[in-house]
Amino acid sequence: MSRLRRVCVFCGSSPGRRPAYRKAALDLAAALVERDLGLVYGGSRVGLMGSLAGEVRRLGGTVTGVIPEALVAKEVAEVGLEDLRIVGSMHARKALMADLADGFVALPGGFGTLEEFAEVVTWTQLGLQAKPCGLLDVEGYWQHLLRFFDHAVDEGFVREANRALVIGEREAGALLDRLAEWQPVPVEKWITSLRQA
Repeated sequence: MSRLRRVCVFCGSSPGRRPAYRKAALDLAAALVERDLGLVYGGSRVGLMGSLAGEVRRLGGTVTGVIPEALVAKEVAEVGLEDLRIVGSMHARKALMADLADGFVALPGGFGTLEEFAEVVTWTQLGLQAKPCGLLDVEGYWQHLLRFFDHAVDEGFVREANRALVIGEREAGALLDRLAEWQPVPVEKWITSLRQA
């Protein structure tokens, strides 16, 4: 069973069109604080990121923000955070967020959210980390992506064992509970085998 202490959440820097997205961010914040889990996130004060972090702080939880200098300059950083890490690049941001977290959740978001989530799933698939990855499927937002993953299995591009690396749930508490119960799937570590080839 994984030891979950801090969860990295990827989500939109926009609020989205549906009120349900912001409500899901607030519900996730409450579920994190209720379980005494710290939040690691992208350090912004806008969109779903700002709603999530603001609610965790309001409820007395711990928040670590990680943001590149370029975004600080654009005045989107949540400068009131006690723990705001400013890094030199987007790559450094993702690496530090992954190092700080014991698991990952994606709320609704756009290209950046999808890219960040796909990267941490890939790192787990390659055996570079052993951390659970989950999608909070707010009103079916991630259903097309989850079906795509199933299609990729059917077409021979993703192994069944690796498909299981992505947990999907519609409710924040249920998703966090599954992340806490997650056990690494024994899969071949591709990086090691490539080095030996």
